[in-house]
Amino acid sequence: MRILVSGAGVAGPVLAYWLTRYGFCVTVVECAPALRRAGGHAVDLFRPAMDISERMGVLPRIEEQATGTARMTLCREGSDRPVRVDLSRIFGAASGRHTEIMRDDLSEIYYGATADDVEYVFGDSIRAISPDGAVRFDNSRPRHFDLVVGADGLHSNVRRLVFGDESLFSAPTGVHLAVLTLPDVEGLDRELLMHVGVGRTAGMYSARHLAGARALFLFRGEHGHGCHHRDVPRQKELLRAAFAGMHCDVDRWLEGLDSTPGFYFDSISQLHMDTWSAGRVTLVGDAGYSPGPAVGGGSTTLAVVGAYVLAGELARADGDHDRAFPAYERAMAGHVTGSRTAALSAAKTLVPASRLGVHGLAQGARLIAALPPGPARTLLRRTTRSARLYDSMTVDDYAAPQPPVRAGGIGAADDPAAGIDSG
Repeated sequence: MRILVSGAGVAGPVLAYWLTRYGFCVTVVECAPALRRAGGHAVDLFRPAMDISERMGVLPRIEEQATGTARMTLCREGSDRPVRVDLSRIFGAASGRHTEIMRDDLSEIYYGATADDVEYVFGDSIRAISPDGAVRFDNSRPRHFDLVVGADGLHSNVRRLVFGDESLFSAPTGVHLAVLTLPDVEGLDRELLMHVGVGRTAGMYSARHLAGARALFLFRGEHGHGCHHRDVPRQKELLRAAFAGMHCDVDRWLEGLDSTPGFYFDSISQLHMDTWSAGRVTLVGDAGYSPGPAVGGGSTTLAVVGAYVLAGELARADGDHDRAFPAYERAMAGHVTGSRTAALSAAKTLVPASRLGVHGLAQGARLIAALPPGPARTLLRRTTRSARLYDSMTVDDYAAPQPPVRAGGIGAADDPAAGIDSG
């Protein structure tokens, strides 16, 4: 049974790993010419994603590549009294198993676990999908697949082709995110430096193995919603306007806007769909149920869990998508609903909409830093809703996987169009 997966980020390779272990033949198509290795931004893996990664045999590499960020210095706009917090206390109280890793590093690790067993096609994209499984590509000849899975992120091409325009399902949170790759001008050592004001939060952090640093910007404003996610000049204009005059540190970070080798900007949106499946096609991760990347802290965990569950349900149903897809949606429904709620709550906390909210965030951090370990843990367990949500997710223990089917055995002998070639 041949399955086409669109997207080689996080959900795509995890899904491909488990599908091959269950005996399916998998092709992954990715529009980028190669894996992105600029580092990306930091993402969180909570207990269920750590457990799944351990079953995949890649947890040691993930732990080796962890950012190592251990401290936070929080500066309230207009105040000269910074608050310093031990981040290990926060995550230790909220999650029994957690790590932070750069997204591109995580993607590369998952890709490495599948590269020998999965056919990867870079620099191409799906142009059309027929109800019978016939697929046309931008650069390759047509092929037939039994199933197609969109694992291609918030702006999913597969979702657009099968379900309609993104605007039909997108629910903007009113918060926008930007990430810059910059030199480590602050000389950070396992530290996150944050500046928080009304409607805007800026920070800089580094990682143990990064030569530079990442500057992170979150801000409120409906005026950014109409900006296309590929209109980089307009994005930089909005970013400068949103953070003008916040602090000399932030001004210095923004000076690197025109020379940064890595820039990401997007409106943080949730997706609300009645179903993630139509015929032979389904969606996984942010393509189907984005809770709001970056804000909830668990979009990546949700993607890993979703990929694992989808593969497991397909194996349990012997590839019958009429049974597997509804079972997959039922298994993930509660996780997705909870993630949306947690993400909106986190957005209110991380990007305060009032002076009272800014003061509350700073005072909360100060209290956590001052309390003895026991009371601090009690307080954190009551306030870190999103971390506890992802940490407590449970999934079925699916049937024991089979040895993988090698990528070279995808069936060229019985399918004259089996090999994708460029051109």
